[in-house]
Amino acid sequence: MAAGAEHGLKRIVWQSKFMEYSADFLHTSCMHSLILILDQFTTRLLSSCCKMSNLMSEGITIVEDLHKNREPVPEMKAIYFMRPTAMCVDAFINDFKPKPKYKAAYVFFTDYCPDDLFDKMKKNCAKHIKVCKEINISFLPLEAQVSVDSFSLLWPSIVDQTLETIANQIVTLCATLDEYPGVRYKKYSQPALTHFTCLAELVDNKLARHYELDDNSKKKGKTQAQLLIVDRALDPVSPILHELTFQAMAYDLIPIKDNNYEYKLKDGSKKEALLNEEDELWVKLRHMHIAEVTGQIPKLVKEISANRDEKKQADGNITIGGLSQLMKKMPGFRKQMTQKTVHVSLAEDLMSHFQKNVEKLCKAEQDLAVGADAEGQKVKDPMRMLLPVLLHPHDTTDKIRAVLLYIFSLNGTTAENLNKLIQHVKIEDESGYILNWKHLGVPILSTVSLMFSFRKQPRKDRSDKETYNVSRWTPVIKDIMEDAVENKLEVKDWPYQSECPSAWNGSRAVSARQKHKGSSPDDLRSGSRLIVFVLGGVSYSEMRCAYEVTHANKSCEVIIGSTHILTPRGLLEDIYNLDK
Repeated sequence: MAAGAEHGLKRIVWQSKFMEYSADFLHTSCMHSLILILDQFTTRLLSSCCKMSNLMSEGITIVEDLHKNREPVPEMKAIYFMRPTAMCVDAFINDFKPKPKYKAAYVFFTDYCPDDLFDKMKKNCAKHIKVCKEINISFLPLEAQVSVDSFSLLWPSIVDQTLETIANQIVTLCATLDEYPGVRYKKYSQPALTHFTCLAELVDNKLARHYELDDNSKKKGKTQAQLLIVDRALDPVSPILHELTFQAMAYDLIPIKDNNYEYKLKDGSKKEALLNEEDELWVKLRHMHIAEVTGQIPKLVKEISANRDEKKQADGNITIGGLSQLMKKMPGFRKQMTQKTVHVSLAEDLMSHFQKNVEKLCKAEQDLAVGADAEGQKVKDPMRMLLPVLLHPHDTTDKIRAVLLYIFSLNGTTAENLNKLIQHVKIEDESGYILNWKHLGVPILSTVSLMFSFRKQPRKDRSDKETYNVSRWTPVIKDIMEDAVENKLEVKDWPYQSECPSAWNGSRAVSARQKHKGSSPDDLRSGSRLIVFVLGGVSYSEMRCAYEVTHANKSCEVIIGSTHILTPRGLLEDIYNLDK
């Protein structure tokens, strides 16, 4: 699904059952003005896929926070859109006891409401509830092909309840997409990495239950979709590298909070811009290499302008009507110029960082990550790549990133060498930035047992496609996506939790007990989906891969999801805090 495609995740969410149900209610209601009451999660959810103008067009004039004090409006009806938690249900009940704040309540839960909470609502305020629906939409659609859960975690901190929540959210994503996929997961020999088997089993069972309990009386069969559950340990390199595509580079090097980028105008004043899919120029630029971005901005501004404008009058004369049309186009023109200013400024900021220190880091990082230099010669002594970084006055975080890439390249190092590296970077009291990677199953110390149990994913040779010496690394997830689409994933490494639809095996559905039979990409039915869920966070470079694989394989769209989105510095902080 290409960015901005008609069936992007955001559009699908906006056209979800919530809007269907509420629209039916609005059309039959005599009230034209309604209150929408949201919790913290549903506020983020709606903010990610619609504007206030969209809500107003549906008759909603007031949006309130469920957990804040609100003035009663007894003449108005209220739509409650919230998670099925005890806190939310208690807050809802308090709105109608002892005296109702609103004329009636139309309740929409993001996913399955436990029986005890449902009974509690029924007991306390049943007469005020006109509608109560579970709509299965417990995830955040950040981009056309990217969704995340509502919390940030790495798998060592997972408990059974958290795993249950993650499974519920994956199921709601599948339900929103109207997909009943076959489920596969990455298999490991380490006993500590059994979370992924458990999650695959949970998701598969919950999918079966969901489609048995669906509104349709007919049981839904498997659709032409496949769900892969992947873990962060599969590729520790990608979220640590300095990535040079526009979006990934921006979120690594610039302090962007909640997608807000602060930039300076020519007069020295500061302004903020929101980097999201409402910005057409951002959508077109975000996956481009920084070397291409500056030259593309003027061209893309013209393209956007041309797409929006009507055809010019044949004679070129400006009539009164023509002048009126030009005036109408002025706000759009100003918006385009603002976008251009924002992205030129962002590109300049990034190039300043690149020229200052990132360029020096990139060569060493790429050699360590790829295992070969720009000429294709194998790196025989990784320490020679690392030393210039350690001796240069880079900041501590950049040195930690380089040390980690060195260790990853060796599949672990000796205790003596590790201690020397920690001392050299001067993080003796903060060694968790490096040591705690072991909790993810990534080898830091090269013991025989770890070397045997942790084997790196075989990589595809992409040397003929390399364009920039400082950007030779390809995230492992792209290999996995391509192999999945082409039915080349080994069953011993990626077992089936459940039967997979025939589109993914060439002849018939394959159960978890059957051996997989391969097929050619031509056997894939048009419109099939590959859903990839990364447990423990996904990087911007990995998100980009979903778009690239979709673009290259017209027969399959790839959607990637995770518990949260990673930036290099944010990931290091998460790792450091694992043993706290």
